[in-house]
Amino acid sequence: MKGNNNSRGIRNNNPGNVRWGDEWKGLVPEVQRTDKSFCQFRTPEFGIRAMIIILRNYQSKYGLKTITGIVKRWAPPNENDTQAYIRSVATATGTDADKPIDLTDSRKLFPLLQAIIKHENGSQPYGLDVFIRALDLV
Repeated sequence: MKGNNNSRGIRNNNPGNVRWGDEWKGLVPEVQRTDKSFCQFRTPEFGIRAMIIILRNYQSKYGLKTITGIVKRWAPPNENDTQAYIRSVATATGTDADKPIDLTDSRKLFPLLQAIIKHENGSQPYGLDVFIRALDLV
C-alpha cells in the first residue's frame, strides 16, 4: 500500500503517534531523539507494540470496549475531530462504533490498528507480517 511515508508517525516508527511518557521497549536512544512530543521507536513493530498495549489497557483498566470509547481517549476532542475519527475507524473496520470489540482477538485488533494508523498518517504502509511481529513482542 502506497501512501505518505513522510508523515511524522511513519518517520518516527510510531504510527499511532504515542506521546512521550512511558519508557517503552524499542525506543531510540535518548541522544538520537529529535521529536519533542512523540515517541521515536527503532522499528515500526515497537511502535505498533506500544499501540497494542495501550489499546488493550483501555479495555482491561478503563473498560473502554467500543470504538467510540477507545477513540475518544486515544484522540481527545481538544486535539482532534474525534467524531470524524470515530466514523473513519468504524467504517474502515466494518464495526459498529458502539458495539464491543475484543482486542484479544487479532482478527479484530489488526483492523483497528490499521484504521488508526491510516487515520493518524494518511496511509497504512505496513504488511500483515509487521503486525504479527509487533504482537509477538507484546
